[in-house]
Amino acid sequence: MAYVIAVDIGGTFTDLVAFDHESGRVVYTKSPTTYGNFVDGIIECLAKTKLSPAEARLVNHGTTLVINAIIQRQGSRAALITTKGFRDVLEIARGNRPDPFDLHYQRDEPLIPRERRLEVTERIGTGGEVVAALDESELRRLADRLAAEKIEAVAVSFMNAYANSAHEERAAAVLRDLLPGVYVTHGTDLYRGWYEYERTATVAANAYIGPQVSGYIKQLDGDLRGKGFVGTLLMMGSNGGVLSAERACRQPIALVESGPIGGCIGAAAYAEALGFANLISFDMGGTTAKCALVEDGRFSIDQTYYAGGSVRGFPIKSPVIDIIEVGSGGGSIAWLDDQNRLHVGPQSAGSMPGPVCYGHGGTEPTITDANLILGRLAPDRFLGGELALDREAARTALLARIAGPLGYRGADGAVEVAGGMIAIATVIMAGAIRRQTIEHGRDPRDFVLFAYGGNGSLHAAALARELSIPTVVVPPEPGNFSATGMLLADARLDTSQTFVRGLDDATVAAMKERFAAMEEEVAASMRAEIDGGPIVFERAAEMRYRGQRHNIKVTLPELGNAAAIRAHFDRDYKRRYGHADQRAGAEVQALHLSAYSRMRRPDLSRLYRAAGAGGGARGTRSVHFPGGTGWVETKIYERYDLPPGFTGEGPAIFEEYGATTLVWPGDAFEIGALREIRIKCNSGERRAAE
Repeated sequence: MAYVIAVDIGGTFTDLVAFDHESGRVVYTKSPTTYGNFVDGIIECLAKTKLSPAEARLVNHGTTLVINAIIQRQGSRAALITTKGFRDVLEIARGNRPDPFDLHYQRDEPLIPRERRLEVTERIGTGGEVVAALDESELRRLADRLAAEKIEAVAVSFMNAYANSAHEERAAAVLRDLLPGVYVTHGTDLYRGWYEYERTATVAANAYIGPQVSGYIKQLDGDLRGKGFVGTLLMMGSNGGVLSAERACRQPIALVESGPIGGCIGAAAYAEALGFANLISFDMGGTTAKCALVEDGRFSIDQTYYAGGSVRGFPIKSPVIDIIEVGSGGGSIAWLDDQNRLHVGPQSAGSMPGPVCYGHGGTEPTITDANLILGRLAPDRFLGGELALDREAARTALLARIAGPLGYRGADGAVEVAGGMIAIATVIMAGAIRRQTIEHGRDPRDFVLFAYGGNGSLHAAALARELSIPTVVVPPEPGNFSATGMLLADARLDTSQTFVRGLDDATVAAMKERFAAMEEEVAASMRAEIDGGPIVFERAAEMRYRGQRHNIKVTLPELGNAAAIRAHFDRDYKRRYGHADQRAGAEVQALHLSAYSRMRRPDLSRLYRAAGAGGGARGTRSVHFPGGTGWVETKIYERYDLPPGFTGEGPAIFEEYGATTLVWPGDAFEIGALREIRIKCNSGERRAAE
């Protein structure tokens, strides 16, 4: 057997999915994330499945290591070398004030402090000409200083390097020779745009997390090979494609949102297979909840990602699926502020100690504890019975920490407060979905809510009601779905170049030449790094009306003539802003190229556990629902006992290894052809109205 294995490291659990293309066998498991050494959690998952790394021909891996290191400021001791006179680019940033009414507004401190930002003599002109040669003697003196200060990583970012990268490349090569063992990276290896601050911030972040992430990838690869692995290790990129381990070590910033991206890939694959044009990909795990849009089988890609948020954070110029994340997960902690107001998250209990009910020493009540108190989780069925949940401990903690100080007493008080915690989490998550839909001119009622993650299917019905979404779909094995999505990902590389021209037919001819050169370069890199299928390209351009400051990205299915490109631009501009000015001149600011190589994908119809012999409910239990409904006897189903076409009405609960799905009273459900659960929300009320 030759398995393809996907591993997703989350804030609470490490998830693993293995698929054998020959036999069609699929294996799922998860283990608590091991923060001391993430590799230990992966090895533990392999041990639980009784799979040997020697049986795997391919391992796809996604991790939150990059974003966690940046947000928690736990990166390397890094330095920046830049053109003389540009030491403070990171400090100056942009002149905009994202929060104009905050009198105490202040940006986050740069990742590299001023004392470790150094200058060297060199200058490239805007046309790519050498204005001042690189002073290598100065560079050598700086290298001696960096060695004396025990610097772990160096970022090189020179003025106008986007027009001619020779000085940056030479400086990086010299520093690697002079500073063996130090991680060295340069800006144009990551982004070739003309935005000096964004390019410098990106390479500074790459240096900051480079030693840690590249060391982790090398350790994982070495540990797997030490256990017999002879296949290929690929990393899940933030752009929705897999990258070679070598490129991920060189460009770890491309993994900034590596963890949750797999679920978006899987959601797009299921949307295509099930015929859904518009879909909200919703992932609620143990630490956070994430959402992204899939429209016509495609997800949106942002060219700029803001680490720490757009108000106080800093930009990273790396393609990232447009995903919104909020601190609302199963492990999100409930707490009271100084005015005794109830809050939920963003602090999380994580995997250790975890929620109180885990029995691992947790003392703060969480969303998982609330769901257990409300009867939505079975104490003896969590993770297939691997982890017994302590309902009484959860209730005691909730009464002591939250309900008691608020004046609630006894079992009824615990239930009231648990319901309030769920309601607050629902509002937080619904707000994230509104930002992705309503604030972008989309109506959430036109979308299907595709719910996964360890807690997504448990909260999806409440979210659907909050947003008036008519249909919820839960894929097979939602608790491991981000890892499943990694099995469905293609290889992908993105590149971009500054290209400033007014739009006319001469510009289009020049665009064709530039795109041809970019395609040749990217194709060569992809063939050298990944053994995939034929390579296909997708072209896009950043465009704006003449005189504007901000651009929009326009997909270019063809490069016919200026009129055709202008039509695409006007259409996209009007869709985003509600109007278009066909009298104004248009101009191109940058060219973007995406290259895809199709990897072998599992058959979606095989991605579920073997069905049991049952076909109906295996029992009932009392579950609490809000809105005056109260406790209701609810049918409990073993999910994979139910064949395609099986239908029923809520209230109902579907239990499986890594997740629980809740169907509310009055809702109808059906098991689909791919063993997905389709829930029609509020169907009872609609029928009564008819």
